[in-house]
Amino acid sequence: MSDLIVWTYDWVPEGPRGFVRDLRLRWACEEAGLAYSVRTIPFDRRETNHLSRQPFGQVPFLSDGALEMFESGAGLLHLARKSETLMPRDPAGEADTVQWIIAALNSIEMVSVPWWFLEISGAKDNGLAGWLGSRLDHVERVLDAREWLAADRFTAADLLMADVLRVPKVRAFGDRPATEAYVARVTGRPAFEKARADQLAHFAAADQSRSAAGG
Repeated sequence: MSDLIVWTYDWVPEGPRGFVRDLRLRWACEEAGLAYSVRTIPFDRRETNHLSRQPFGQVPFLSDGALEMFESGAGLLHLARKSETLMPRDPAGEADTVQWIIAALNSIEMVSVPWWFLEISGAKDNGLAGWLGSRLDHVERVLDAREWLAADRFTAADLLMADVLRVPKVRAFGDRPATEAYVARVTGRPAFEKARADQLAHFAAADQSRSAAGG
């Protein structure tokens, strides 16, 4: 059995399936050919039932032998250091990859997630719309000029940025053809398709278990 363990919930409702962030770590392992297993913590009482491993009560977290870490970005960087498929080994290529990983988290997702929450809550005045639009426009200009974000090839930076951008409401927020082509290109990779299918199958199996148990 692999020392790499991706931890996720044992079950989630229908809505977030295919977007729970253990997918990022599954996908990275699939891209890099790293053997891994998936283990779970209960979705019920999730806010408090695993705080010793994830101080915010979230998933995913990653185990690698005696090493444990939380946050999908930290786990992705750890996996990228294991595989040149995910991150180049030359200093310039590595720095380029790392800066775009951080950009996906800090410059895009930091805005897109609260904007999304306001949208689905039916807020009449989503004050983040202008900010998100500006950030997405910046990304569109970058992607209009290049196929990949870093090192002139697919890296973990593309994995993370595409995962942030593929949320349907974000994709539909404005007409950005270069971004749309980029998301389609990156999520069309076999490793993504397998990771997503495996996550969906995991939660579908949990439905059956809960139904059998009367949950």
